[in-house]
Amino acid sequence: MSQKNDDSRLSKAERTAQAREQARVIREAQAKKEKRNSWLIRGGVLVAAVAVVVIVALFIVQAQKTAEPIANSGSVPANANAYGGVTLAANNAVVPPTTTATTVDKATLPAAPATAPAAATDLEGLGIANSGDGKPVQIVAYIDFLCPHCKNFEDTFSGQLKQWQDAGKATVEYRPTGLLDVYTTTNYSSRAAAAAACVVNTAPDKYKTFMDALFAQQPAENGPGLSNDQLKKIASDAGVDVGNCVDSKTYRPYAAFTTASATSHGINGTPTVFVDGQQWSTGDFGTFATAIVDAKK
Repeated sequence: MSQKNDDSRLSKAERTAQAREQARVIREAQAKKEKRNSWLIRGGVLVAAVAVVVIVALFIVQAQKTAEPIANSGSVPANANAYGGVTLAANNAVVPPTTTATTVDKATLPAAPATAPAAATDLEGLGIANSGDGKPVQIVAYIDFLCPHCKNFEDTFSGQLKQWQDAGKATVEYRPTGLLDVYTTTNYSSRAAAAAACVVNTAPDKYKTFMDALFAQQPAENGPGLSNDQLKKIASDAGVDVGNCVDSKTYRPYAAFTTASATSHGINGTPTVFVDGQQWSTGDFGTFATAIVDAKK
């Protein structure tokens, strides 16, 4: 017997009650569905919240690791000088340093000037001077591996610099700093400078190759920069095994000393370049340096 025929024998009150019962069943089913959805949403929110907490925790741990204090004193890498520099001559060969100090201590440096001077001060204290007649011109460049202007300087003038090096007319000394650490979330500038120190300590013949690779893979400012693993891979690609030198922060005190030494002498930006004791400030560097190199007797 069909439902239609059954319904036709129901009274009006019975049909009303039946409709109400059907509506109640539908409401209860809808309520159960909404409750299930609510728990699913709450569960999803909880999972997302846990994920956010985990990510934040990882960032905090990383920040704490990168913010760990660096010792004031540390070792000078082999083949580098106590001013923070590595000097290159013909064929980018590293020149043995003339300084004999094996350690540096940032605590021994004077405080940075309260007002930045127009030019660097006490160049003698930085080992910067006219090299004298009959000797190659001394070119010293304070750089930062995060600095786009430093990359542009290298891209533009490295060819000319190497010509002077190969001809015995000049040596080029690079002093990597951490001046731009404020523009990275992981002290990348100092980490890269310390990694370069690891390379020169182990394989000086690969120093310029590693340095060029850092500029070629230069990260953007206001970010984390390259990781330690990436720095180690760049070294490995250059043919250098730096071991645990990067991860153990072996030369971070050396990089910190170089940076503090620069600021204590009024050097607050990169690239800051000196040619036989004369600081390049404005105008084309090629023109500035060529005049000094060509005048050398």
